Amino acid sequence: MKANNRAVDERVLELRRGEGRSLESLVRDMIPLLGEDPNRDGLLRTPHRVEKALEFLTQGYHADIPSIVNDALYEVESDGMVVVRDIEFFSMCEHHMLPFFGKMHVAYLPSDRVIGLSKIPRIVDVFARRLQIQERLTQEVAQTIADVVDARGVGVVSEATHFCMMMRGVEKQHSSTVTSAMIGAFRTQKATRDEFLSLIRPR
Repeated sequence: MKANNRAVDERVLELRRGEGRSLESLVRDMIPLLGEDPNRDGLLRTPHRVEKALEFLTQGYHADIPSIVNDALYEVESDGMVVVRDIEFFSMCEHHMLPFFGKMHVAYLPSDRVIGLSKIPRIVDVFARRLQIQERLTQEVAQTIADVVDARGVGVVSEATHFCMMMRGVEKQHSSTVTSAMIGAFRTQKATRDEFLSLIRPR
């Protein structure tokens, strides 16, 4: 994880040094290509705002999982399922750079330790705040929880609405996409999987 983030950071610096460009200047150049005047009052600060917005929306590339977990792992004797439901997330489709958003349900079976509950939504945000596809986002969250907690199993289900389907292309306003990732006991034991799905079923 750290090596990948470092490679991204170094590539960004290399691009800026080599071309002397920033996101702000690129957006300013883009505005006339869209048919607008970048010197119009309402657009004067737009390149700067877009740069700051994109930096925020993709900050997951620079996140470090160990720093986020921050030793919030606790020894416990429990074989019960831990479930965090309805975690809101916002991400950007890597194909069109349009938003998709929804909620994610995360569950795991601890072996001998649990993670602080607030850390699970933070881990979701790490991977959501990147250019993503929903399928990979779901899998990355599941695998990270499994690795961090050394869980006997992890289940993740996410449901999202995609602006690339709503605003363009097929223009379907009421469709949603559901993806799942099942690891360990959640994949091999039907009873475990069924318990998880029953716990996250809308009430």
